Amino acid sequence: GSLYRGEPAIHNGADDNASGVSLMLELARTLKQTPNLKNNYLFIAFSGEELGLYGSKSFMKNATIDTSKILYMLNFDMVGRLDEEKDLAVNGVGTSPKLKDIVLASNNVGLNLKTTESGMGPSDHASFYLANQPVLHFYTGNNSDYHKPSDDAYLINFEGMGEIYEYALSLIKNLDKETDLPFVKTKDTD
Repeated sequence: GSLYRGEPAIHNGADDNASGVSLMLELARTLKQTPNLKNNYLFIAFSGEELGLYGSKSFMKNATIDTSKILYMLNFDMVGRLDEEKDLAVNGVGTSPKLKDIVLASNNVGLNLKTTESGMGPSDHASFYLANQPVLHFYTGNNSDYHKPSDDAYLINFEGMGEIYEYALSLIKNLDKETDLPFVKTKDTD
């Protein structure tokens, strides 16, 4: 999936998707140390997304857990380039009637949330949405280093990732108060 046309070179993938994986790992570390959570949390980093969502599709088809007990899925894909306007796309707010209000109320760091209703999209949340699960997809936007060797760590906005982490933690704690998030099929946009 490289968009680079030069000599073969290492693609570190700092934004796509080391940023999402590192955010997920920090959330896992924090939640493990957080007392009195009502829900259980499963953290998974899927492979094969660019090839056709292979990892997430396989998980949903061959899950080792009862997927009907999944309350929601959060997908952090390319969250390392928060811009000066603090624009964060949050896709899938229409996949449960409760999500949009919780998403907006959890914004404790002043991010400029750009929400969309649809649960579809070119990332792993789509596999969960297609299995009737509420989903949220977080994304700071595309950039000129996408799928190129230039997608490297020195371009990551670590302070911005910290803000997204604080927001995500607030969101998870607010979602932890929910016992049921009914699924809604949205108008599919991709």
